[in-house]
Amino acid sequence: MTQTKPLNNCTHWSATMDSFLDFEECIRDSPRFRASLDQCESDVAELESRVGKVIKMCSKMVEAGQAYNNANQLFLAALAEFSLYHKRDNVIMNCLRQFNQGLQEMMQFHTMLFDQTQRAITQQLTNLLSQFLPQIKDTRREFGRIGDDLDTAAGKNAQISRHKATEAERASHLLIATRKCHQHFSLDYCLQLNNFKVQQKLDILNSVFSYFHAQYTFFHQGYDLLKDLEPTMKTMATQLAQLSTECSAKRKDLENKHLLVQQRDASGEPAIACTPADGGTIQGYLFKRSRRKNKMWKRCWFSTESNQLVYTKSHKEEPTVLFDDLRLCAVKPLDSIDRRFCFELVSVQKCCALQADSEELKQAWINAVQGSIDMAYREKEEAQQPQPKESSPPVQSVAPLPRQPAPRQAVLGVALRGPGNQRCCDCGEEEPRWASVNLGITMCIECSGIHRSLGVHLSKVRSLTLDSWDPEQIKLLCILGNNVINGIYEERSTEDGIKKPTSQSPRQEKETWIKEKYVEKKFVRKASFPDLETARCDAGRRLFQAALQGDLVSMAAALAQGAEVNWSDPEQEGRTALIGTAIGGSLLACEFLLQNGANVNHRDQRGQGALHAAAIGGHTGQVCLLLKRGANQYAADEKGNDPLSIAMETAHADIVTLLRMARMNEEMRDSEGFFGSVGDDETFQDIFRDFSNMASHTPEKLTRRQFSRSLDEESEGGRLMSDTQEEDAGGGGGDT
Repeated sequence: MTQTKPLNNCTHWSATMDSFLDFEECIRDSPRFRASLDQCESDVAELESRVGKVIKMCSKMVEAGQAYNNANQLFLAALAEFSLYHKRDNVIMNCLRQFNQGLQEMMQFHTMLFDQTQRAITQQLTNLLSQFLPQIKDTRREFGRIGDDLDTAAGKNAQISRHKATEAERASHLLIATRKCHQHFSLDYCLQLNNFKVQQKLDILNSVFSYFHAQYTFFHQGYDLLKDLEPTMKTMATQLAQLSTECSAKRKDLENKHLLVQQRDASGEPAIACTPADGGTIQGYLFKRSRRKNKMWKRCWFSTESNQLVYTKSHKEEPTVLFDDLRLCAVKPLDSIDRRFCFELVSVQKCCALQADSEELKQAWINAVQGSIDMAYREKEEAQQPQPKESSPPVQSVAPLPRQPAPRQAVLGVALRGPGNQRCCDCGEEEPRWASVNLGITMCIECSGIHRSLGVHLSKVRSLTLDSWDPEQIKLLCILGNNVINGIYEERSTEDGIKKPTSQSPRQEKETWIKEKYVEKKFVRKASFPDLETARCDAGRRLFQAALQGDLVSMAAALAQGAEVNWSDPEQEGRTALIGTAIGGSLLACEFLLQNGANVNHRDQRGQGALHAAAIGGHTGQVCLLLKRGANQYAADEKGNDPLSIAMETAHADIVTLLRMARMNEEMRDSEGFFGSVGDDETFQDIFRDFSNMASHTPEKLTRRQFSRSLDEESEGGRLMSDTQEEDAGGGGGDT
């Protein structure tokens, strides 16, 4: 005998709800049908009770969330008022302001979550109950009343005597009519119950799915917001550590100076003159190793002056310049030799080993030289005046842009001056605080959340107040902007009579509009071609020609009309649009394509990529940008030439310097030395950024050197001259 396992309550309820009322049994009105009907009515009542409880709990949760938001708003208001107490301290004010803004945006995410939860749970489930249950209850009452009439008619028909033919016939007709009416009501009642069973599954699952999607969007937006705040938090942590150090130093400054001087004089340690306020100069005695075979060490007086390292062996001799530009140098300890307290300075073409008298003095020199390098960069950046220029279609004037990654408030001010950028690109809300880097538009916080859900392959969303921006990225917002992009992506919307959402429109309406606009590209005017392949090739060729000319607007239009960013033109030897920008020399066009997913290492039929083309054309800014985005500097073309050898052949001195510095940095990073433990050398990054900024804003400053036909010969001649100077001076040059 087989033993049947009992079903648990959930399984039993699910199995019951899956069974539908049989219309054939309904006609017969059998006891089996009555039992199924009773079970079905019980299930409907249980479902109504459970749904009602869910709706009630959802309302309480939303009310509690709204109360939390109100309390949080009061807390943030108090925090903002408290920050006014420190209005004279810029560090504290900036910290509190940025975190207050981040928390305000998180509260808006909470508000959107509660609104979507209300729609997903309360409204959808309430609509389910209100759509079916009132009609089912009305039909149930009529079904019961007709059932009672049927029982009465059946009883009367049974009681008529067989001898009363007329009365018997009348009773029979009444019974038939009543039974027919009862059958109609029974069938209608069964149909309504079965329809409710079918619909409730769809509505319940759709309601729960909508709620989970709202939660997913909320946490995704929160993660992106906190990710945007991460650089700010790191900056704040550094500032806090610096403030702690400065506070301690200010309390004991006089006492420490007195103790240091007393200890130095009493111990007999040699003193050094270090004056950071006078340009970061440091002076003192060091031992210098000669380049000659004997590797002699000679004690000389060294100092840093005007961004140079100079030395002299005695007061009777003129100082000799050892390194003429400290910005092109790196300083690090030298532990690979037997002598103690050694360090070395490394540049592109030479290095020099130096020795201090103690570990403390060695560290002091390393810190001072590094500080001098940093100060040289700061002074240069303060003296430069930004002059952005780009060959592009006539647009509204662009405000001057900073050379370093721009301060956040400066980014916001410049970005909002672009054409149409003062309002959200998709709903028109004033003062947007978010932007899409690859599209070149600004947007409000709600539309930014929808853009994030599209994926970074369609829209790369960043904050205008929380993120740091490169100058080229800000220029894209100013040259493209909302007016230009809307003129491309919304060109056909007025023809189709479609109404654009406003800032007051529901989120669902905005989401539908944005997906139709950027994903489906429903409103973009496209040329008619007989097949998709012809249209794709035409759009790709237009993208290549626009990239070659640096026409950003035409490039954006070509991408909107279906051009593939990595499509290679067979008529152009397999070159992509990115290689076209490297040939044409437009730095902004190169940045635009890279932001839209261009393959930085694609090579044409001759084996040359964008980095090769930029080296051939002498476009220093593009070389910097491509290296920063991961271009392979060792890739060789069909003739075996890599970008460095091409730059040397074409005598582009600054590109040669950049590529050599990049290789030297990579070798240092891969080695087990001082730089290998921390990653990229900060000095190299400063030099790299400085070359990039000069190429973008002041290219005339990159012509300070000219190479001879053979760089190796020039380098060797420089070494020989250095040896001659050393021998004349009785000292050593720099190690090569």
